[in-house]
Amino acid sequence: MWIHPLAGKPVPTSMLVNIPRLVAAYYTERPDVSVAAQAVIFGTSGHRGSSLTSSFNEWHLLAIAQAICDYRAEHGIHGPLYLGIDTHALSIPAQDSVLQVLVANGVTVLIAPDQEYTPTPAISLAILAFNHGRQSGFADGIVISPSHNPPEFGGLKYNTCQGDGADIRATNWIENKANEFLRLDLHGIKRVSIAQTRQTNFIHYYDFLGHYVDSLCEVLDINMLRHAALHIGVDPMGGAGVHYWERIAEQYALDLDIIDKQVDERFAFMTLDWDGKIRLDPASGYAMQRLIQRKADFDVAFGCDTDHDRHGIVTPECGLMPPNHFLVVAIDYLFQHRPAWNKHAGVGKNVVCTQLIDRVSTALNRDVYETPVGFKWFGGVLYQGALGFAGEESAGATLLRRDGSVWTTDKDGIVMGLLAAEILAATGISPGTHYQVLSDSFGHPDAGRVEGNADAQQRAILSTLHFSQLKKSEFGGEQVLRSTNEAQGNHQAINGLKVITENAWFVIRPSGTEDLYKIYAESFLGKPHLESLLKEVQSLVIHLIS
Repeated sequence: MWIHPLAGKPVPTSMLVNIPRLVAAYYTERPDVSVAAQAVIFGTSGHRGSSLTSSFNEWHLLAIAQAICDYRAEHGIHGPLYLGIDTHALSIPAQDSVLQVLVANGVTVLIAPDQEYTPTPAISLAILAFNHGRQSGFADGIVISPSHNPPEFGGLKYNTCQGDGADIRATNWIENKANEFLRLDLHGIKRVSIAQTRQTNFIHYYDFLGHYVDSLCEVLDINMLRHAALHIGVDPMGGAGVHYWERIAEQYALDLDIIDKQVDERFAFMTLDWDGKIRLDPASGYAMQRLIQRKADFDVAFGCDTDHDRHGIVTPECGLMPPNHFLVVAIDYLFQHRPAWNKHAGVGKNVVCTQLIDRVSTALNRDVYETPVGFKWFGGVLYQGALGFAGEESAGATLLRRDGSVWTTDKDGIVMGLLAAEILAATGISPGTHYQVLSDSFGHPDAGRVEGNADAQQRAILSTLHFSQLKKSEFGGEQVLRSTNEAQGNHQAINGLKVITENAWFVIRPSGTEDLYKIYAESFLGKPHLESLLKEVQSLVIHLIS
């Protein structure tokens, strides 16, 4: 795979985004809804884009906000709406636009005081806390964040009354309605001025930070963590949780070393990702170089992305752990150290997570609930307490409280980072070493991914691909044991095809947001076998779409 020559290096000044130009474009550029790239598109986690490409502009936000108001009215959602932002430059302008519409529609909105940033898990927790025990008047939420995407991006995600990202039925409804408003040049949108939003009684302040930090002791063994006196490193990556870590350290007397507390909308302090872009991805060894270079300074360390729903775990002996590795460790630990959890609570994973999760879960006598890609598929079962843990290969996960009740139904990077420290405190074994012990027992998988160009027509072919179209019964020298177009847990379409052999598997699926196809694969027969398998499958995909 091609790697940019500056990957992992500090960002040159010439590559920093021009913030005034970015914000000006937000207000001046008008999207053309007939151009697919400029329409409202809710992918696996909300609408994302850049004002510089007319894919995230004021009109988008006004249209989406009105669509959400209409959705709430049609579905009888009359409670408050919790609204949070991250540290991307477009987040504050986007919040202003959304507030103009919410207030005009008479929606009570709760935001953090003093323009404080709000992590995704804090929004989920607040929604669940408000709705607990209610029969009506339910709350929902909006997270304004493009997650780990580059500085020029903006994003918006709608969270349901269960605190999770909206499912495809809701996002399709909102997406279609928002695009209808764009086609009508915003006709039908209710809106007040920004000045009026500041004088209204519809906006209230909510202490997301305080409520979240106060509740952490209900999901983590903080006492054990405190008494272990670990030296813990944290890189907030300039994200929404940047002020949360200091409060956590003070309130729970933890030795947390926050390596950088600055917020810079250009993210000039970052190192470049694999493709030479600034990407706030805690699962990337290139983006996490600042913390990796200091791995020996800490007993354990971790970073979180911009909205703090993803995590990256760094240990002295192995550096940055691949996300799948820590998921396996977390599952093995949690189901042996949470005695109050329901003995039937299962493990949630998506179709491209490591098969090692299945092997470890079987040994723990826990069922695996597999879903398509997208954390939103876990929300309902987490809410019901049917899953003790749910995680994705892209470094997003959450878990139940220690008493077995729901914590968050959205990803929580803060808790996952602190969980890594709890595991070390409780067992005396680093998460990196813990993974090596598990893989020695259950197998050493190698995982990889390749991608290539695919236009809309080609992506459509792959989204409905059936095993019979491959015209092969053997891959990587092994007979195919099973193939499927749906996830085995919730039986929803995976928008592609998964093929499983005795010691390997692969998934072919089109990207939901880019003109690309993606092939994920894993092999328990070594890296050469994995590389051969990926090459074999990619050759077949190229033939199928050419």
